[in-house]
Amino acid sequence: MAEPAHRIVDDPLAGKAAKPMPVILLVDDDQITRISMAGRLKRLGYRVIEAGDGIAGLAAIRAQRPDLVILDWMMPGLDGPSVCEAIRADGELRSSQVVLMTAHDQPEQIAEGLSRGADDFLSKAASKQEVLARVQASLRSSALVREIERTRDDLDRSHRLLSAKQTELESELQSAADFVRAQLPLPGMPAPGVSMQWAYQPSLALGGDLFQVSVWGSETLGLYILDASGHGVAAALRAVALMTFLREDNLAKVVGSFDPGAIITEANHRFPLTQDGEYFTLWVGRLHLPSRTLSYAAAGHSGAFLHSLQGVSQWLSSASLPLGFDPTISFDSATAQLLPRDRLYLLSDGIYEAPSPTGELWGRDRLQATLESHRAHTLAHSIGDTMTTARQWLKGDIFPDDVALLGVEVLDGTAPAKEKS
Repeated sequence: MAEPAHRIVDDPLAGKAAKPMPVILLVDDDQITRISMAGRLKRLGYRVIEAGDGIAGLAAIRAQRPDLVILDWMMPGLDGPSVCEAIRADGELRSSQVVLMTAHDQPEQIAEGLSRGADDFLSKAASKQEVLARVQASLRSSALVREIERTRDDLDRSHRLLSAKQTELESELQSAADFVRAQLPLPGMPAPGVSMQWAYQPSLALGGDLFQVSVWGSETLGLYILDASGHGVAAALRAVALMTFLREDNLAKVVGSFDPGAIITEANHRFPLTQDGEYFTLWVGRLHLPSRTLSYAAAGHSGAFLHSLQGVSQWLSSASLPLGFDPTISFDSATAQLLPRDRLYLLSDGIYEAPSPTGELWGRDRLQATLESHRAHTLAHSIGDTMTTARQWLKGDIFPDDVALLGVEVLDGTAPAKEKS
């Protein structure tokens, strides 16, 4: 009766072992030698699988994934070194621990076996002590390799999970960033006789520097820029909450007027300094369109820059605390007269605090000079060129703080300035 291609040798200690016993695959076409070696391994306490040729041995390796493979060198069809090569060429099997068993131990033969994929050699005439020592050494190597494989697989699974979570988080952040950006005004003409353009670049996906230009009442244009301390999601959420407060319908209900000082005074009551030390700075302006009179007030904000061709260019700011530092104080409005073709720039401190590689800040003076030097350009190009100049100073594209730059131009009824060729 023909024997099966591979068989498992019963081990009487299998039920008594505290740990799963190592599995050894023994591949030899000589049945007597195979049975003899299997008996020796069994007496050493190992579970043994037998295969009668190289092809059956490969099938057993794929089916059983033994801890150690002991191969006879000389076998018909597929010899031991050829089985080694097949194992190393298989991505699922290449980490298998393989020992070549041979009756010869010539240096040339050992070199060939190692070069073709064997990990060690075992002489068929080896003593019990040598067999035990080589098998134990090979099994230690196998256990280490298996542990490395498990660790690698665990890391791969963790990496895939983290990548999936990262993709999901980035998608959610992008959705949130799109929502926040949707709260910003559309460039163009927010009111007759007034044009508006802006640039916005948060330091992270979400930013806490937001702004708005919208009609307040029948003859008034409301403008504001706010800065929530911190960066990222938390700052953006708090900034959107303040934007909700600054909506026209809400201001009419809770403030009763569109006076900038009154608006900031009410916001100062409603947005106190948090226990974590988070706060807002805010600049609010109201432009009366028929007279071009601008009323404004600020709470800790660096203010706005008024660039006038006919009048005096000036920074519109005031020394004041941020919102919520002292809920008992009131804020007053100041006024400025805008003339035709004047430009009012609302900006966050992130643009003029952009550092050079040596740490020197760009500064308000350089920002002002840049805005004035681009005056012959259209408002949109003036904004874009100023952002480009700030990045050149920074020598990079990523600002360390949120950057917002909004420009409003009072038109004189003639065509806007054209960009220089």
